[in-house]
Amino acid sequence: MEAWELDAREQIRGLVAAYNALGDRGRFDAVMALFADDAVMDVGDGRTYEGRDQIRTIFTGTRDSIQDGDSNTDGSGGGPRFLQHHTTGLHVALDGSEAATGHSYFTVMTDRGIDHWGRYQDAYRPVDGTWRFASRRVRIDGTTPGGWADKRLNGPVS
Repeated sequence: MEAWELDAREQIRGLVAAYNALGDRGRFDAVMALFADDAVMDVGDGRTYEGRDQIRTIFTGTRDSIQDGDSNTDGSGGGPRFLQHHTTGLHVALDGSEAATGHSYFTVMTDRGIDHWGRYQDAYRPVDGTWRFASRRVRIDGTTPGGWADKRLNGPVS
């Protein structure tokens, strides 16, 4: 393995880890910097989000649904007090020094336990020498019945 391959793999691992760490903390400007300007994201809601401005709405919409859904101070409202994503099983395939793909699994924890889980399918490319997301596809494989994501996907959030 050549040095550029090791560097690319390590940058991509850091990219994938930073995505959830920054997103869970509401640092959306830093999350957007992880994407190429013309990146595309598909979260399985029937539309494709193109470019950083559209992708940002995924994060702000999630933030707003948590804040709006959790109206009770005791945490008994519809939304969790926090989301915490855990990513595992990252597999990266380099296609030369200018493109790579990857996939991984995620599990989302809240203050109430495991909420939902699924897969990421990514394409990466370097932008000014730093690897960025060129595209990200998110697929939810399952939800905890009555949990935040279950209510969002299968019925109104109370």
